[in-house]
Amino acid sequence: MSFKKDEESGGMSFLHDKSTVLQEARVFNESPISPRKCRALLTRIVYLLYVGETFTTHEATNLFFGVTKLFQHKDVALRQMVYLVIKELAFIAEDVLMVTSSIMKDMQPNLEVVYRPNAIRALARIIDGQSIQSVERFFKSALVDRSPSVSSASLVSSYHLFPIATPIIKRWANEAQEAVNAKAVSSSSYMPSAAASYISGGGSNGYQASASSSYIMQYHALGLLYLMREKDRMAITKMVQQFGAGKQATVVRNPMAICMLIRFARKVMDEDPNVQRQMHEYLEGLLRHKSDMVNIEAARAICDMRSVTSQDLYRPVAVLQLFLSSPKPVLKFAAVKTLSKLAQTHPEAVTSCNLDMENLITDSNRSIATYAITTLLKTGNEASVDRLMKQISSFMTDITDEFKIIVVDAIRSLCLKFPSKQAVMLSFLSGVLRDEGGYDFKQAVVEAIFDMIKYIGDSRDAALAHLCEFIEDCEFTKLSVRILHLLGIEGPKTRNPTKYIRYIYNRVVLENAVVRAAAVSSLAKFGVSVEDQHVIKSIGVLLRRCLDDVDDEVRDRAALYIRVLDDKQLADAYVREEATFSLAALESQLVSYIKDDAEHAQPFDVTSVPKISREQAQAEMSSRPSALETIASSSAAPEPAVVAHAHAIEAQSSYAAQLAEIPELASYGPVLKSTAKPVELTEPETEYAVSAVKHIFKEHVVVQFNVSNTIPDTVLEQVSVIMTPSEDCGLTEDFIIPLPSLTTQSGTAPIYVSFTRDDPASFPTPTFSCTLKFVSKEVDPTSGQPEEEGYDDEYQVEDLDITAGDYITPTYVTFATEWDKLASAPSETETFALSSSESLRDACKSLIEVLGMEPLGGTESPSSQSVHTLNLSGMVAGGGGKVLTRCRMTYSPGAGVTLELSVRAEQQEATELVMAAI
Repeated sequence: MSFKKDEESGGMSFLHDKSTVLQEARVFNESPISPRKCRALLTRIVYLLYVGETFTTHEATNLFFGVTKLFQHKDVALRQMVYLVIKELAFIAEDVLMVTSSIMKDMQPNLEVVYRPNAIRALARIIDGQSIQSVERFFKSALVDRSPSVSSASLVSSYHLFPIATPIIKRWANEAQEAVNAKAVSSSSYMPSAAASYISGGGSNGYQASASSSYIMQYHALGLLYLMREKDRMAITKMVQQFGAGKQATVVRNPMAICMLIRFARKVMDEDPNVQRQMHEYLEGLLRHKSDMVNIEAARAICDMRSVTSQDLYRPVAVLQLFLSSPKPVLKFAAVKTLSKLAQTHPEAVTSCNLDMENLITDSNRSIATYAITTLLKTGNEASVDRLMKQISSFMTDITDEFKIIVVDAIRSLCLKFPSKQAVMLSFLSGVLRDEGGYDFKQAVVEAIFDMIKYIGDSRDAALAHLCEFIEDCEFTKLSVRILHLLGIEGPKTRNPTKYIRYIYNRVVLENAVVRAAAVSSLAKFGVSVEDQHVIKSIGVLLRRCLDDVDDEVRDRAALYIRVLDDKQLADAYVREEATFSLAALESQLVSYIKDDAEHAQPFDVTSVPKISREQAQAEMSSRPSALETIASSSAAPEPAVVAHAHAIEAQSSYAAQLAEIPELASYGPVLKSTAKPVELTEPETEYAVSAVKHIFKEHVVVQFNVSNTIPDTVLEQVSVIMTPSEDCGLTEDFIIPLPSLTTQSGTAPIYVSFTRDDPASFPTPTFSCTLKFVSKEVDPTSGQPEEEGYDDEYQVEDLDITAGDYITPTYVTFATEWDKLASAPSETETFALSSSESLRDACKSLIEVLGMEPLGGTESPSSQSVHTLNLSGMVAGGGGKVLTRCRMTYSPGAGVTLELSVRAEQQEATELVMAAI
């Protein structure tokens, strides 16, 4: 194959099909081997893998071992290509470990050949976790090799081997530390002249020499050291202090390595406020570094600091301002992007750069121009709005949707900042709404117009008119539905509401079923809200036409709203959306209802909760943040914890209805707490399946055993469960409600065991051994009836624990407020070692599960891997009152999680209950 022909065909000669490449693989078996042919074929194999061609395991294995035959040849370029193909095929082929010895020959420290780094990288892809120990000495010696390319190859390979051999790689920490401190030497002194000439293109001071002076191994070594110490916050802090702000600060010379240290310092500052000042001084010192990359990274880190002040921002903003006039586009882009982000929180600090950013509006790089214009929109004054809007319009068609969204979001903020300029900005938004674009872009524009309608009353009529024109040609169903909903709410409030009805009814005629249904609802809102009888009559006619629609949803809505138009009370209940519940009043009445046991005989009366306007509700939510706000805001896309809480409430209601039908439990009063998830006491494949649900009453504990029989042709009679406590537990057994009969057709049936708490003020947490007792009878296969006589049998199931979480009901509160209220209440603080927890996330999950309390403020998801505080709240059933828990945790590898548990409760017994549970 001729390289000249390849160039003439534009490189498309690589597009051979897989079968051709597999047939040509015969060249690997030729004698003598032709390096030129083999390199060309290896290049085609790599190209096919790159474009997504798949090789079967058999094909890949044949190719892999065919390629390994090329180890016999000493051609340097061919050997490098062999290693490249071996790395790619190692994931598909089988028995790749067989070439380990061949590769290791090229890793010998006494060899000074160009493909030694390639051998190291290939070996890292071939060996598995069990084989690493046998090649450990080769990797360790390569880590501190004089050649930067060999050292970097070993460091990067160690980084990739870390997940499969963590303990072994951690033993190489000293070598990685030495690699950071090592001084780079020129490779030309030990590389053979032919190889040096090949790599550098003929010059003795080519690529390899320049690579040696770049100290790139420091970058890779720092990455490996961080991976080894990632879960040890103190070790990371010491590493940053050592190489960044300490005596060895001058050791790290590679700009990428310094940028990595900056990111480590940024992480340390967030986790440990005690070193924040020292790290800040280190970052400010790097603003004067000779590398542009380091300057940008340090400035960005300072701008992203928590609680950063205007005084702290003076120097980084000045550095970024200098880069705005740089001839290098990448520096201008990095600087203007950082300033654009900073303008969201500190616009006054960026104002000094406005003149430089105005010069970037006409920049040939549209990404830079976009960030410049959006930053000016955030920091500019009212007088510059018109000029900026004209400049934006000139380049909107030249940028991608991603940058268009950034521009639209900036204009959205500007609309609320300068309401008097709403006409200019609305005209711009309506114009780009007609341009080509994807869903995300169009949604951003529509949301911006929605905000203008909501907060700028003068823009409503014009904005609704633009939205009506947009839905005439809108291809996105979701946007059409949202706009129709808004038209139904805002349209009747305008001076001439009838002009919007035509646009809405057009959707009934021309659109899909989802949009038609939304249009019907919107029409009904006009019929209910507009006082003109002529309009109401017209709406009725249009709705009756919808009764013939092919979609049942559209027909049902039309029928409902025709009925609603004739009854004003129905209209208030089903159409108008002017009022909603006061969440503050609802929360207060629900808390009172839960605390007052006497009211539990009657269902909660929701009609007693006052209603307020939606504007008042929004003002209430913004001025009074609480857990209820979290629930309300997550209703559109609920978090898993909220969904689980909803399932628990549903299960509680189901159990309460079940228990209310049992006469023996009638005197116990309402059930205060039931475990949401049954405790499985048998394995799934056993002949009898038993699970338990624990119910807490005011003075009693009832255990419900759900039992099923999986043995065919067998009937169990007089089925009961014998519960034996491990010691004197504070519970006295009252009675057992057994099952008369249980067959495979019976499904799952309950058995109840009731206990009385000896002291109603205490909360015993015993462990019971449980035995299933029954009379077993076989079924006659001819008559289908059980035998008259059976035999007594019993079946041992798992032990059952009554835990603290069984008594505690999770509740939503504002933690800081309630914690302060209980400052003088009973409290305890103890320290525990949770050695079984492998991370803070595991510890949080275990604590929530054991205590059965509600995590607050998103504290169930730690943002740090070393330090975290989990806040929990609950109500102890049976008179224990409110209990709050603050769990301060630290994690270090080897020692696990150390927990400082602080509990405050309304009753001392509740405090002791939580402490005893850990």
